[in-house]
Amino acid sequence: MMKNDKISAYPIRIAATAAFGGFLFGFDMAIINGAIIALEKAFSTGTLGMGIKVSPMLLGAAVGAFFGGQLADRFGRVKCMLAAAVLFFIASFASGAASNIYSFAVWRVLGGIGIGAANIIIPGYIAETAPSNYRGRFGSFQQLAVVVGFFAAILSIFFLTSYSGGAEKILLFEKETWRFMFWLGCIPAVLYAFSLLSLPESPRFLVAKNKISEAEKILVRINPSCDIRAKTDEIKRSYSFASATKFRDLLGKTERGKTRLYPVVLAGIGIAALQQFVGINVIFYYGNVLWQSVGFNENQSVILSVLTGFVNILTTIAAILTIDKIGRKPLLLFGSAGMSAMLLAMTIIFASAQIDVNGNPILKGLPAYSAVISANLFVIFFGMTWGPVMWVMLGEMFSNKIRCMALAVAGSAQWLANFIVSTTFPLLAKNLGLGSAYGVYTFFALFSFFFVFTKIQETKGKELEEM
Repeated sequence: MMKNDKISAYPIRIAATAAFGGFLFGFDMAIINGAIIALEKAFSTGTLGMGIKVSPMLLGAAVGAFFGGQLADRFGRVKCMLAAAVLFFIASFASGAASNIYSFAVWRVLGGIGIGAANIIIPGYIAETAPSNYRGRFGSFQQLAVVVGFFAAILSIFFLTSYSGGAEKILLFEKETWRFMFWLGCIPAVLYAFSLLSLPESPRFLVAKNKISEAEKILVRINPSCDIRAKTDEIKRSYSFASATKFRDLLGKTERGKTRLYPVVLAGIGIAALQQFVGINVIFYYGNVLWQSVGFNENQSVILSVLTGFVNILTTIAAILTIDKIGRKPLLLFGSAGMSAMLLAMTIIFASAQIDVNGNPILKGLPAYSAVISANLFVIFFGMTWGPVMWVMLGEMFSNKIRCMALAVAGSAQWLANFIVSTTFPLLAKNLGLGSAYGVYTFFALFSFFFVFTKIQETKGKELEEM
């Protein structure tokens, strides 16, 4: 730990550069939101097809997250993040050029593998390169990058559709606007790949590979005030050099002799899945569809999504400023309480709305504006708490020995939960109504409060070697 609050620009640059990988996820998340109706028309898919267009990336991300941790332990964090950026570039270009739903789905899976791998390696890498008393703030950079990427994509959608007249309209070179939405994703992928070339490898990974002198050079630049030799010895003791980390290393024996995942791993899986089961990505993936279904036109829906994205940036900045002061657990509890209240309000609003001949709720006047306000307050509570804090917790709650493998398992659970929510929402909304759909998310938000209260331990201010 640093002896004072002064910090050099070097660890800040490391964290900010690595965290930019989150931008790719945020950008992709919003782009599918803007393109989804045009894709439905282009590929002639129905309600189930709407979920299918979102879900391939999420399934790919679950695979990427699971294997990304193991690959990072073998080849290094930076090399794997670089490979992920290349995969995202290829997938973005090919998705925009897809001629049918099947090729589109394949390329979305590939892009998802890249996103899943990057976004599970990033929090661990930042935790391993950040001074302990700044680790929460630096870990929150990833979520800030996600929401900035989301906002950038929404702005891109707004300007592209304003120019062409709609996502399904021709923009340039006889190509539809939605194709250019995906092609724009190539730009941040290239920028991320080149920026990664300047990053050092994680000093903890280097110690694990017995490259002590290289690790010490990086550690002294990150934290000049600490005893470097003592720190490397401490890191070295926290690793087992006998073999690479495997899934079985996450298992332990109970008092009754049964084999199960360590409680800390179960806690990580729990908060990772619950971050998605509260339904946040329903707002992000289906925002335009949701608002159009309650009476807003396409331009108004995009503007509402822009507002949501801007609000999310502000709240994530607030989290960055407070997480190392307030702590992780209090923020999660506060977020769970706030999200529960807003989801309950949305449940009541949509459940009490009249239904048109197509099964869509009819909201006008006060109920419509109340729904918009409740949705954005929900985003505020999420953005200040569960959005960034979950990733920070996953990056620091596991020991050095199992960090990447435990992150891989928890990250896969997060993406699978994302897949379940995103794929089932169109069917829930159509068959049970939006009120019932939001009732499900309200239950999980309430459950998340009790889960955090009973299962999560505070990690604020602790060294990684203490975990």
